[in-house]
Amino acid sequence: QVQLVESGGGLVQVGGPLRLSCAASGRTFSRYGMGWFRQAPGKEREFAAGIVWSGDYTVYADSVKGRFTISRDNAKNTVYLQMNSLKPEDTAVYYCAAGPPQRVGRRSDEYYYWGQGTQVTVSL
Repeated sequence: QVQLVESGGGLVQVGGPLRLSCAASGRTFSRYGMGWFRQAPGKEREFAAGIVWSGDYTVYADSVKGRFTISRDNAKNTVYLQMNSLKPEDTAVYYCAAGPPQRVGRRSDEYYYWGQGTQVTVSL
């Protein structure tokens, strides 16, 4: 079992930055690839970014590519999502998830464990 706790969400102005963190406890963090998903009101949960267990391969959704950066620190059991140039359409609840170690899944059903989510609101 892996417990995931997201933090760092909040209210930010358009164009501003925000960094999300996801702290893991339980089974060995480095055994898992990690993903960030988001869900806006009235919409389905969607993939935003993912990273393999070693940190040397990342994947991004087209909607965030060039603005978001996913990274991890296995010594701290933490994965991060640095979000820059935020847009109103980035407003959503952001979830981190633990999944297969050596590939990045884009579907929710490829991940085993989920955090409770953190709200990000981008205001005009």
